Amino acid sequence: MFTIPRKLINENNKEYSYRVIKGAIMSLELKPGQAISEIEVAEALQISRTPIREVMAKLREENLVEVRPQIGTYVTKIDPRLIEEAAFMRYTLEREVLKLSCEDFSVEYLFELKKIVSLQERMSEAEGNALEFHELDNQFHRTIFQGNQKENVWKAIIRLSTHYNRIRLLSEIEHRYDLAIEQHKEIIKIIESKQVNKVDEFVRNHILEPTKNWEVLYAKDSPYTDYFDYTHKMPVF
Repeated sequence: MFTIPRKLINENNKEYSYRVIKGAIMSLELKPGQAISEIEVAEALQISRTPIREVMAKLREENLVEVRPQIGTYVTKIDPRLIEEAAFMRYTLEREVLKLSCEDFSVEYLFELKKIVSLQERMSEAEGNALEFHELDNQFHRTIFQGNQKENVWKAIIRLSTHYNRIRLLSEIEHRYDLAIEQHKEIIKIIESKQVNKVDEFVRNHILEPTKNWEVLYAKDSPYTDYFDYTHKMPVF
């Protein structure tokens, strides 16, 4: 099935099942295209099918599961169109929020960014930490939005980025983390020295350039070929 974490304090069954199922999809434990049985999930989580059914409806709205009438429920395959939209959204909004950071960014949030990079450096020395590194990467970028009182904007990015983040995780599994770490250090430097003139080019290199490495993941001879929806071409390349 997939990893079943413990229920959090004060977490109801719907919140719990949503966290667990979505987490399994986003971590690729539940693979794109894989069937999901509501009965099996309910039994694994030891809860009734009602919250599972409600969670599946919510995940359909987030383009993470699809229901095929008379057949079953499946994790959606990664859709190139949704990758492109998320990449565009991230590029546009992260560029603007980094410019705001060059105007005013608190010492406390700057310290938090440095702490995250330090954790990433330690993590890069070991293998098999792609998911943890990916989560720290998101934490790094979320902190920049928080430091500019734009956390709800970040939440909007995350809602649109479900397919984008799954292919990012695939890429991080296949590649070393050195470049991402160095770029995060450069972001800190840009903020500290208020180098707003460097923002446009840097964000393009940090957000859009890595998508060129994804072409090999999307190729028909890729080991991940079953993960993708080939109805549409990959437009970000």
